[in-house]
Amino acid sequence: MAVQELNATNIENTITGSKILVIDFWAPWCGPCKRFGPVFEAAADKNPDIVFAKVNTDEQQEIAASFEIKSIPTLAIFKDQTLIYHEPGALPEEALEEIVKQVRTLDMEKVKEEIAKQEGKEDKE
Repeated sequence: MAVQELNATNIENTITGSKILVIDFWAPWCGPCKRFGPVFEAAADKNPDIVFAKVNTDEQQEIAASFEIKSIPTLAIFKDQTLIYHEPGALPEEALEEIVKQVRTLDMEKVKEEIAKQEGKEDKE
């Protein structure tokens, strides 16, 4: 599946309409972003059942701000509309493949239980 470009018009529907969504935050002037681009596209080709998308942080500054992007490239991954991964840095192909593998097997019921516990603790503080 081809990598999608995310913008203010399509990001919400892409998040809610995807079982797994992998987002690459990048900019055209960023050297590490340029090197990571082919790795990201290769992962998209190997995983056609997962939505891979890119956000150009120069053109989509509001989206970058809403994700609190401080450095690029940054990878964000959603599973079942829950943000489960948000880390800066260009990854080698093997590392990205391992993350995708772990995301596929992640038990979202346990994740949601843990989130609920964390939110409960924050409410009491």
